[in-house]
Amino acid sequence: MNDAAGPGSAPEGAGTGAVGAQRAQPGSAGAQRAEPVTADGTVLRRAGRGDLMPLPLEVAPRLLGARLRTVADGDEVVLRITEVEAYHGKGVGPVPDPGSHARMGRTARNATMWGEPGHLYVYLSHGIHSCVNVVCGPDGMAGGVLIRAGEVECGVDVAAVRRGVLPVSGEALRGKARVAEDHPEISARVRRDLARGPGRFGQASGLRHPRHDGIDAITGAVQAGAVAELWLADPLAEIASGPRVGVAGVAGTDAFPWRFWIPGDPTVSPFRWGRGAAEAAADLGRVR
Repeated sequence: MNDAAGPGSAPEGAGTGAVGAQRAQPGSAGAQRAEPVTADGTVLRRAGRGDLMPLPLEVAPRLLGARLRTVADGDEVVLRITEVEAYHGKGVGPVPDPGSHARMGRTARNATMWGEPGHLYVYLSHGIHSCVNVVCGPDGMAGGVLIRAGEVECGVDVAAVRRGVLPVSGEALRGKARVAEDHPEISARVRRDLARGPGRFGQASGLRHPRHDGIDAITGAVQAGAVAELWLADPLAEIASGPRVGVAGVAGTDAFPWRFWIPGDPTVSPFRWGRGAAEAAADLGRVR
């Protein structure tokens, strides 16, 4: 379902970002480089298929603090993941998930969710936003973790152009513009919001539906001119959980506390009830 492009070069002049001192070319043996350390001392390692083999509900909190590195249209962005949601497909786990795209079974739209773990399910929300999910669970069992929010650690100018915060310019797209000095209009609040919410995260990453649906974040293979790499950090000591955001009915209540986030992180998106979810939550409270 996807068009694959041949191996290309890493963007000229781009920074090394949060994932190492050596840049790897898209499609090359970047997965074999030594474990890098971020500016704050976090040790990262490339995710493997085995890391994502458990069901999404188990994998989801493990992705907090991980990094998604993308190179799209020649521009690199690194995002630190701060908020996620788990979704199980039909027949997965002990409780059916009425909020999942795969709740009724396999379709053309959700086919990536049923495939090999480590690929990214990139779907279109409301006909506008490309949202990024990490496929989890054994091949043939549908599951995914929606990346709801993150912090742009590398490629802030690129993400700002993609989000419409900065005008398109050669300097910004080559990553040579200095955010603090050249673009004071990128305030702390604007920078916080660059990938705050799943639509913004997808836009900042440069991954687009349908071109990049199914892209492999384990091998880093080039697809439609883009590369994605998932880097894991050590599990966090403190994680918050609660109902999923904007999900309709009982699937958006604390009957499914399948949203996980880093407490106190400013990039985490605000909670809002989905259609009928507040009423369903009230009914659950009365039953209990």
